[in-house]
Amino acid sequence: MSQAPTVLVTNIGELVTPVGPGPRRGPAHGHVRRLPDAALAVRGGHIIWVGPRAEWSGQADGEVDVGGRVVLPGLVDPHTHAVWAGDRLDDFEARARGTAYEEILAAGGGIYHTVRRTNDADDAALIALAAGRLRRLARSGATTVEVKSGYGLEIEAELRLLRVIGRLHQEVESHVVPTLLVHVPPKEERDTYVEAVIGRLLPTVAREGLAQAVDIFVEREAFSVAEAERVLRAALAHGLAVKLHADQFHAIGGVELGVRLGALSVDHLEASGEAQIAALASSSTVATILPGVSLHLGLPPAPGRALVDAGAAVAVGTDLNPGSSPLFSAQLALALAVRLNGLTPAEALVAATVNAAAALGLQDRGRLEPGCRAHLLVLNSRDWRDLAYTLGADDLIAHIIVEEEML
Repeated sequence: MSQAPTVLVTNIGELVTPVGPGPRRGPAHGHVRRLPDAALAVRGGHIIWVGPRAEWSGQADGEVDVGGRVVLPGLVDPHTHAVWAGDRLDDFEARARGTAYEEILAAGGGIYHTVRRTNDADDAALIALAAGRLRRLARSGATTVEVKSGYGLEIEAELRLLRVIGRLHQEVESHVVPTLLVHVPPKEERDTYVEAVIGRLLPTVAREGLAQAVDIFVEREAFSVAEAERVLRAALAHGLAVKLHADQFHAIGGVELGVRLGALSVDHLEASGEAQIAALASSSTVATILPGVSLHLGLPPAPGRALVDAGAAVAVGTDLNPGSSPLFSAQLALALAVRLNGLTPAEALVAATVNAAAALGLQDRGRLEPGCRAHLLVLNSRDWRDLAYTLGADDLIAHIIVEEEML
């Protein structure tokens, strides 16, 4: 078998990358390597060499000249709900009139409305809608995207959504990571539903390899800590990783549960306080912040600055969804993390790359080092900080390289 060709990415004005596998925390959270006049070599979809352009001594079968621009790792979006049908414009208008998100949910709107519209759509429609959203995320720099189920609710409907997610890799260039989300309980027969999730849904997901992790929404209008613990312990018993939506509106113990179970991540954290920050800082669990939610719902931002200062590992994601964060840009999520959550540009870059990868249990991306996947962003800039500075410029990212393809 012949060896895969070697492609040299050259004429890099500055290469900027986190150093070492994630998650990064403490002083390392804001540390990036800056290498001027650089090049990197790719073979078989992986980086095999990085260094000053003048030091390359190998043989390349082809070259990609990036014209003196900045090259960064591809962004990783560790939290999206990209498969849905319908809209939430009525909810949006209601919130503009002063109705709280929890009130909308309790009245049968919000997530329940999206569940109805999603279950009414056929697979082809859902794939087309989700693929369009993922392409927009890719144009914003996201080369790896987690996609959750959660808008099916019923057991068979959730399995259908996971199978739809599994087909998205045929439609988009970015890497799709599927996650089962146990989103909200039915209004009646909660215990029966939890038993069905544990007894039917989780074994099928594990047996068919439909997801790599299980997420659950812990909130007053969603699942209790006790219910979530039952579901997540069952997931762990099936060899699935676990994650949580926690402290979005109220701190009711979701963070502490996630830390206790060794969750990959706990996400949201808008309502987290000192106790939750301390718990995350002393754990291996990644704290994923979602600034689009704060922007769209008017919630207090998650305490990103305090989390970093305490020593927690912080990731950032879009939370792309129809209700609380219709945010289609991973680059804008990174930029908002600086403005709303108090991260520095370097901390935000780490949060959106190597730490976001760690929040998905991935160690082979989010940095430009030998052995990592060749997922690269080429900026229309000679200063990497433009990634965090610029808002709404659709030409900021010149090219995206996924494996060896320039998009």
